[in-house]
Amino acid sequence: MKALILVGGFGTRLRPLTLSVPKPLVDFANKPMILHQIEALKAAGVTEVVLAINYQPEVMLSFLKDFETRLGIKIVCSQEREPMGTAGPLALAREILDDGSGEPFFVLNSDVISEYPLTEMIEFHKTHGGEASIMVTKVDEPSKYGVVVMDDETGQVQRFVEKPQIFVGNKINAGIYLLSPSTLEKIELRPTSIEKEVFPKIAAEKKLYAMVLPGFWMDIGQPRDYITGLRLYLDSLRRRNPGMLATGLHVVGNVVVDETAQIGEGCLIGPDVAIGQGCIIESGVRLSRCTVMRGVRIKKHACVSGSIIGWHSTIGQWARVENMTVLGEDVHVSDEIYSNGGVVLPHKEIKSSILKPEIVM
Repeated sequence: MKALILVGGFGTRLRPLTLSVPKPLVDFANKPMILHQIEALKAAGVTEVVLAINYQPEVMLSFLKDFETRLGIKIVCSQEREPMGTAGPLALAREILDDGSGEPFFVLNSDVISEYPLTEMIEFHKTHGGEASIMVTKVDEPSKYGVVVMDDETGQVQRFVEKPQIFVGNKINAGIYLLSPSTLEKIELRPTSIEKEVFPKIAAEKKLYAMVLPGFWMDIGQPRDYITGLRLYLDSLRRRNPGMLATGLHVVGNVVVDETAQIGEGCLIGPDVAIGQGCIIESGVRLSRCTVMRGVRIKKHACVSGSIIGWHSTIGQWARVENMTVLGEDVHVSDEIYSNGGVVLPHKEIKSSILKPEIVM
């Protein structure tokens, strides 16, 4: 089986983290975002993954070569010379995706994090016998999204309604698809949208079916949603694989800590925290609802909440970092500094407090 991951462009919404690595390589719960997807695809029987990418393909490939051998899955890049939207990349990779076997292939949006019930999706696709399956998720505020109107009994998609002003349904496209090779005949080699141009055509032929995603779903392409996504992911881990969560007197709620990280005495960590490889958390530190990436040092009695601390950064003693502060790679916050929603570019030293949300160049 084959799969294509829509990696796309520059990851501007997750800057300053994406100034150091392409967005799919940004850590989420202690491993690159894209690895969560590749592992799920491998578990569902996929043998080859195509990354549709128009930015830094060589960085992606050199990084993923290690995982290719470790996971036993082939990873190739399909490079776009210009942004091709969400359907153009499928036409570009047609030769790889349609190998003549007639097997369907997966398409995933690289920003999406969920429990990836891909094996169930294969069964669903075989059962309904249509041309394409899409995963949908229920949301509280459908007016912010494009809504999928479907038959709840059969899953057959009737139509799509963009940002409806009156209630037509609460299910939205979750960015996970399983498509038969015949779908490729409907896609031209040009910048085009699968959601707006291809799926409505298939729905009109009554060959598009939607499966409601069990469990959680989040598009983690921007900091606030990334932090929410971490909470949902750790909740799901508590149910599915609680052995991966940290335990101890210093832990509150759901926390993941890399085995190489060091945690001092008298700390209070959690809920909803990820501490990466080689981090040093000194004594008396308070961490909640945050990600602390590889190689970070947090000095004594500092407090970090609702924030993302980029690779190899340092937080000084008694510093307070909160309210969606995002530190790029190698940022050094001095002792006793307060950051209220600061977004700090890589390789900076912060010597005075950031009292309101702002970008520090």
